[in-house]
Amino acid sequence: MANRQHLPGHPKLTTAFVLCLLLGTSALSHAGDPQEIVKTVCAACHGIDGNSVDPANPKLAGMDQEYLMRQLKAFAAGKRRDETMTGIIAGIDPLDFSRLAAYYGKMTPTPGKVNDAQLATKGKALYDDGNTDSGVPACAGCHQPDGRGNARFPRVAGQHQAYALKQLADYKSGRRATDPLMTTVGKRLTVDEAKALAEYMAGL
Repeated sequence: MANRQHLPGHPKLTTAFVLCLLLGTSALSHAGDPQEIVKTVCAACHGIDGNSVDPANPKLAGMDQEYLMRQLKAFAAGKRRDETMTGIIAGIDPLDFSRLAAYYGKMTPTPGKVNDAQLATKGKALYDDGNTDSGVPACAGCHQPDGRGNARFPRVAGQHQAYALKQLADYKSGRRATDPLMTTVGKRLTVDEAKALAEYMAGL
């Protein structure tokens, strides 16, 4: 959930983060009016309808609302790290988290695009059956066969390949430690397996 576009001359400052600083805390909190927060803050990265066009930023449309709520709380508590989201979340009233989650959860997700059909085929086998040799479980068991996810696990269907790969890499390195199961899965996946999975999930 982050904007990776850096401002010229300021490699560590992103446009979304600077927007947060300029608007101030009060401007980002519109209790009871999630659409205002979305238009003012979230849409730049995630789109007004939750279907981001930047491959580095996740699609939020159709995500389980409870899952989205938990991620917002994790960012606010520092349990999930991202330099852009850390700055932005500090300016949003926690009372608005549930409203934002409900807003994006009700949006209709757009289909993703498979760039490499052969790679996606390999990803399907891993998604459906896992890898018994390395102990990687079938992704379908948690994220659902159609990739729509649930309250614990996110929707992966149609997700950008670049974003999915980044999250798997963060689980592998330990940078993201919001779910012990995914930390284990991330460490067991090979780089090639992660690429195959990301490719397949994009087309679900």
